[in-house]
Amino acid sequence: MVSSEQRRRQLAREKYERQIQRRAEAQKQARKRNVLVGAGVAVAVVAAAGTAWALGGSDGDKKDAAAAPTPTAAATPVKGCTTPAPGSPNGKQFKTEPAMTVDTKASYTMALDTSCGKVTIALDAAKAPHTVNSFAFLSNEKYFDHTKCHRLTTEGIYVLQCGDPTGTGSGGPGYQFADENLTGATYPAGTVAMANAGAGTNGSQFFLVYKDTQLPPNYTPFGKVTGGLDVVQNIAAGGVQGGGGDGAPVADVVLNSVTTTKG
Repeated sequence: MVSSEQRRRQLAREKYERQIQRRAEAQKQARKRNVLVGAGVAVAVVAAAGTAWALGGSDGDKKDAAAAPTPTAAATPVKGCTTPAPGSPNGKQFKTEPAMTVDTKASYTMALDTSCGKVTIALDAAKAPHTVNSFAFLSNEKYFDHTKCHRLTTEGIYVLQCGDPTGTGSGGPGYQFADENLTGATYPAGTVAMANAGAGTNGSQFFLVYKDTQLPPNYTPFGKVTGGLDVVQNIAAGGVQGGGGDGAPVADVVLNSVTTTKG
């Protein structure tokens, strides 16, 4: 007998497959419309059409909406990366978005102590208060500690995706919150933004842009890398497992610890 949870997952997978099919058809039509415009424009259109999948992240009710590719091989060493600190994600889940406690007039800094080096991020509490508040809360709960950066994209868009304790692209903290700071959003190198599975589905997954990237303004930008962009670029230079342009990074990138501090 199929349980309600199994049925829900089945329906979610079927919905995802329909979405992918529609996007594939849209890409095909876009290529036809733009064939005379120039290869550069055509590539940009195709890349934009695929980003909802490429930057998929989910939580709670959309766990099967945009899962990342399953790693096909064990991660191998990349120069500059070391053995991750011992420990496992605590897997905490929360029923609702945390109460707002951030000061929108204050400055906040998030530090990612990764197995490949330290990355420092200046958070924008004024323009993305709910996002920064969520990261301050989750990092205080040590939610991100010992989690893998599970996805690297090196073709079309240039991002490293992290923040999923399951390492599959389908995990989240159990709550969702709305998009922020999308008006006029761009994604130059150093941008830190939320991954999602559609409008209003932000959870814990985020991505770091290591090279100027063209994306539609659908992903909440909430920070800027102020130190350690070379760390992310080194991870990207290590490539993707299997040699493709999107999947688990060759480098074994683990967030040993994540902290968010005010001032």
